[in-house]
Amino acid sequence: MSASVGLELNPSPSGLESEYHTLFTIESLVFLQDLVSTFDDEVDKVLRLRVSRKAELDLSGGLPGFAAIMSSVKSDPNWRVRPVPRRLQRRHVDVGDLAPCDTQRLIQALCSPAQGLQIDFDDGNCPTYYNQIKGIHNVFRAVHNQFPSTPQIAHAPVLMLRPRAWNMVEHNMLVKGKEVPGPLFDFGLLMFHCGRLLLDSESGPFFYLSKVESYMEARLWNKIFVWTEHKLGLPLGSIKATVLIENVLASFEMEEILFELRDHSAGLNCGIWDYSASFVSKFGHRTAFLLPDRSKYVNMEKRFLQSYMDLLVQTCHRRGALATGGMAALMLPQKTESASYKAVLASVTRLKMLEIKAGVDGFMVYDLNLIEPMQKLFQIHTQCDNQLHQLREGLTVTPDDLLCMPEGGVTLKGLKYNIAVGILFINAWLSGRGHFFYRGQVEDSATAEISRSQVWQWIRHQTRLEDDDRVVTRGLVTGLVQKILDELKEVTLCSTVRAEQKLLTAATIFLEVVQKREFPEFITTYLNLDHTFLSSQTPGQDARAADIPTPKL
Repeated sequence: MSASVGLELNPSPSGLESEYHTLFTIESLVFLQDLVSTFDDEVDKVLRLRVSRKAELDLSGGLPGFAAIMSSVKSDPNWRVRPVPRRLQRRHVDVGDLAPCDTQRLIQALCSPAQGLQIDFDDGNCPTYYNQIKGIHNVFRAVHNQFPSTPQIAHAPVLMLRPRAWNMVEHNMLVKGKEVPGPLFDFGLLMFHCGRLLLDSESGPFFYLSKVESYMEARLWNKIFVWTEHKLGLPLGSIKATVLIENVLASFEMEEILFELRDHSAGLNCGIWDYSASFVSKFGHRTAFLLPDRSKYVNMEKRFLQSYMDLLVQTCHRRGALATGGMAALMLPQKTESASYKAVLASVTRLKMLEIKAGVDGFMVYDLNLIEPMQKLFQIHTQCDNQLHQLREGLTVTPDDLLCMPEGGVTLKGLKYNIAVGILFINAWLSGRGHFFYRGQVEDSATAEISRSQVWQWIRHQTRLEDDDRVVTRGLVTGLVQKILDELKEVTLCSTVRAEQKLLTAATIFLEVVQKREFPEFITTYLNLDHTFLSSQTPGQDARAADIPTPKL
């Protein structure tokens, strides 16, 4: 199917013909083609700037600092971002990792008391053609009030639409002979079909922007927003976006990122695992940046992460922008009177209280049963819709604060846990799923990133285990993979030969990734360009592969 000679689109996945024809009209295809044609070169440019910046840091041995390029932005105390609409002013608890292709969970979340839903086409989603079409069409249905027994969109939790990040491409559409950037595919279809209705219902259009690394990337998104508003006849500033600060380099440019998006900003977000993994991506070959066992030594109370969160809150509130925290991945056990239930709730409460005390205006949970307990925390410990009045004026954060690695070593338990999470994530992707459950919590691409990053780095630096002084080598990791696979077969409920073979394939890919001479920047990019993943996308197979049941808690 094509809107013109310059656009090629693969046929519909089996079983989604109706959804396909709803989304890919002549008008929407013309809009997508114009969008991609207008910005494709600029997307390539910001990706090349990433490579150039990394090479410059590697060659010079230098470290990031607070940029002097836009010093006038920092020195001007008067500018503020444009105020956000009413429905964004009180957003204490969002549901995170909500893959929109999962219709049942989307409906449950729409009926929940959450203030917002992270409609996630990125970390919590596996971007098969089937999942993208199903997910975007489910958003269409929600916005057009087509789901029975759900609130009208004006009264449902606000949809925070999270397109894929710049590192992802959409293989099933070509414009001028090139695969299109994944985020433009997602953003374009969502805006074309839902933008006006969301605006008219005072419920959007609102977005999360993933893996932004610099103010130049924020500037590009702002151009895209302005172009889209003009093209669709929407007022300037209609689109609002929260930027996820998931990269250490971006933490040095938060003020500049807000400035570039000042007409469209819904604030900034801080999280733990993608951000921590970015240290390995940017500096992992340097011994000074050896990251210790995340299970034992890495948490938001460590200096480098506490400083990052504090600076994000201070920067946002000084400029009138909202600051949001990360996602609680733990799942509450079903028995509410059990000791394990109380322990999980206490653990989540303690960590989220750290964020509230730091001044965040909201955060995310995965488990819908955590929504109300976490909302009560805000009701008890804050007095307003948000904490914009918490300016953190006495706070000073230095580059050393942001770059200070925590002390600690590597444990055998932590190594095995990272191996298991990495393999299970790849297995989930090969099964068409973007997240999975393991040992009482949800795992997604963010935890997969930190898991495989740490294993790669520990092999590279021949790190010794605390337990018995063994060196982490390729041979040790390979041997542990073989031992762990038996447990993982039980976790994934391997009940067919095909399922078992898929798990073995995932283990093979994991070993490939952690043994590479050069660090693969994103596990999702590596998989999305891998023949094994591409060939696994069986037409008509949805996000929950029929022969591999969802792992039990």
